[in-house]
Amino acid sequence: MPITVEKIEKLTLPVIPLRGIVAFPSMPLSFELQRDISVKACEASLANDMYIYLVTQKDIGVENPVPSDLSKTGCVARIKHSLRTPEDTLRVIVEGVCRGNALSYNDKAGYYVAEVLSVNVSDDNSVSDVKTEAMMRQAISGLEDMLMFLPSASPDIVASARSIKHPGVLADFIASSVLVRYQDKQEILDCSDPMRRLELLCVIIENEIKLIRMESTIHKKVKAQLDNHQKEYYLREQMKIIQGELGIDSGDEIAEFIERIKSAELEKNIEEKLMKEVNRLSKTPFGSPEATVARNYIETCLDIPWGKYSKDTLSLAHAESILNDDHEGLEKIKERILEYLAVKQMAPELKNQIICFVGPPGVGKTSLGKSIARAMGRKYARVSLGGVRDESDIRGHRKTYIGSMPGRIVNALIDAGTMNPVIQLDEVDKLSRDSHGDPASALLEVLDSEQNREFRDHFIELPVDLSECVFLASANTLDTVPAPLIDRMEIIELHTYTPREKFAIARKHLIPKQLSRHGLKKSTMKISDEALRELISGYTRESGVRNLEREIASLCRKAAKYMIDNGRASISISKDRLASFLGPRRFNDDDMYSSAQIGIVNGLAYTEVGGDVLKIEVTDMEGSGKLELTGTLGDVMKESARIAVSYVRAHASELGVPSDFYKNRDVHIHVPEGAVPKDGPSAGVTMVSAITSALSGRAARHDIAMTGEVTLTGRVLPIGGLREKTTAAYISGMRKVIIPYGNVSDLEKIDPEVREKLEFIPCRHVSEVLACVLAPLEKGSTASKECDTPCGKAVIGENGSHWIRAEA
Repeated sequence: MPITVEKIEKLTLPVIPLRGIVAFPSMPLSFELQRDISVKACEASLANDMYIYLVTQKDIGVENPVPSDLSKTGCVARIKHSLRTPEDTLRVIVEGVCRGNALSYNDKAGYYVAEVLSVNVSDDNSVSDVKTEAMMRQAISGLEDMLMFLPSASPDIVASARSIKHPGVLADFIASSVLVRYQDKQEILDCSDPMRRLELLCVIIENEIKLIRMESTIHKKVKAQLDNHQKEYYLREQMKIIQGELGIDSGDEIAEFIERIKSAELEKNIEEKLMKEVNRLSKTPFGSPEATVARNYIETCLDIPWGKYSKDTLSLAHAESILNDDHEGLEKIKERILEYLAVKQMAPELKNQIICFVGPPGVGKTSLGKSIARAMGRKYARVSLGGVRDESDIRGHRKTYIGSMPGRIVNALIDAGTMNPVIQLDEVDKLSRDSHGDPASALLEVLDSEQNREFRDHFIELPVDLSECVFLASANTLDTVPAPLIDRMEIIELHTYTPREKFAIARKHLIPKQLSRHGLKKSTMKISDEALRELISGYTRESGVRNLEREIASLCRKAAKYMIDNGRASISISKDRLASFLGPRRFNDDDMYSSAQIGIVNGLAYTEVGGDVLKIEVTDMEGSGKLELTGTLGDVMKESARIAVSYVRAHASELGVPSDFYKNRDVHIHVPEGAVPKDGPSAGVTMVSAITSALSGRAARHDIAMTGEVTLTGRVLPIGGLREKTTAAYISGMRKVIIPYGNVSDLEKIDPEVREKLEFIPCRHVSEVLACVLAPLEKGSTASKECDTPCGKAVIGENGSHWIRAEA
């Protein structure tokens, strides 16, 4: 058949790389553009003559193609319509014009522009060649065969194909309509000769039909196997019925469930519910999802220890002995447990209280729950709530779902094996919430002694009596615990351990535990008292004893290695030897100044790891009255600094401070360890003392530490964390500690050793603080009368304000 090359033209066109799509001449095509390289190319075409060069990528997985990733032949097309969709993609409808071969590619402003050689090849309008007609009939016949395996294809495709009189156009039409693999379509597009293209199409269709027939055969075999399984299931069910008619017992599982229900001595409503479920299971086909759900439900309900209670050990002496053996200190908690046991003896019907231990990490909140359970003679179950964000974790999942299970409370009863265990709700402050519900709200019913008598788990759907359980909650802070939940619990605070308590805990508990764990004995490894105190103060800085236990474990490992390497049978760890095993001291306390300093005052702070001494430094310099605050201070602490400056400015003449310092002097307040965030109001009196010292030139005593919030009028308000702060002052070598008068009642909570060694000075007004801390005021002031303070003479000025003449 004669072939005519109508026109050869060289064009410069924007390029759109297509993934898994092949465009053919004279064929409409619709697609969406998402990639920037394609969108920009389309926009460039729309801005010019609407022509575009469409070329298919060799690998559809390439996100940012380069020219080497594109096929040899593409299609020159004209954009008929474009639309921006709500999903921010560009939908384009094009119509192929002719084949084109890219001679070169150029990158232009984020998209490719190609030099394309377009060739329009046509054949005679009439089909006169017998071979050509035969090939076209063969192609249409292959199309009809293939459509038999493609039920979703339109039957009009065959009619449209029969109306085409040109072999090249017919090949392009069939390829674009029914070929599945884009590689096959690209092979057709690469062929420019119409007859060769039609021959190639017939071969591809024949291969595709063979592949589809093979897939159909495999599918029939798989379906036959499935039918065999169904047949087997049907026969098994028939066998069950036949066995039942013959009196052969095949319901061993059902009989076992019934026997367990009868022997459990359940309440009537619970027994009726379970028997109903067993009856339903017996009528459900074996292996069905419904049978699995019913079986899991019955087994879980029977695992609950209905009616099983452990007997309380109400001996106060026995309980006190266990608590003392397991924990050092914690007198308030021990007393509370013993009180509960005493009342339980007097009134056995008393329902259990809910206690929440609040304190920093490592102080023994979780281990305390185990000791309480042992002291009471009850089983112990721990429920970790850290990170729980789904209400179903507490109440359980509905049993209608595959894989559903009861909540953690019911699981705790199953694990404990009794209905009155000690249940520890650990980390209640770490609960979160999302779209699945609020687990903290689900705990309200659990922790309400008036409601938890009939607690209903979503999975169990039966009333579960939790009123005999002892619930112990633990948290690091109450800031993230909802107020209704706090209202249902009795809060007991656990403070940080003092060095004396850590020493006793290490001697009585940690060292024996680690020696046993590492295969050592007390006779083979001894740690001196000085070495242990150095280990506590120089190698750990924490509120609890977890890191201390790790350091003792490390010491045991190194001691064991040393004994084996040197053939020693025993070893004694002294303070001098400690550094050779654990390295140099990790924490060094700031040395206390040996004399009074100007502008430096010792404050006290309460941190996550206990108390600390903060040396607040103030200096002044020539300037314009600016206030500079450094040391990573929080908003509350910054406000305390401004209050302190305002107080000193208001009483400048009485305090011996230049009255115009706010005009020509800049004040810089710094709290060392600048990388550590600090906040809170308790440094107010310290800042007033340091600012007054710096501006008046009077030295502040180096052996006095202080804490207290200050107001604009100079009143000293109570603060928190007094126990930890005073312990830090004692360790740092302070002689006296100034505290707010409102904290006098808290002195009973302070460690006895600290209370004995330190002198506490309660103050109501900042003038009393300044009298204790600062050097005497120079003569020549306008004071009118004097009054006594705990540390010296407080002088009342003519305007009623205080200033100080201190006695060092």
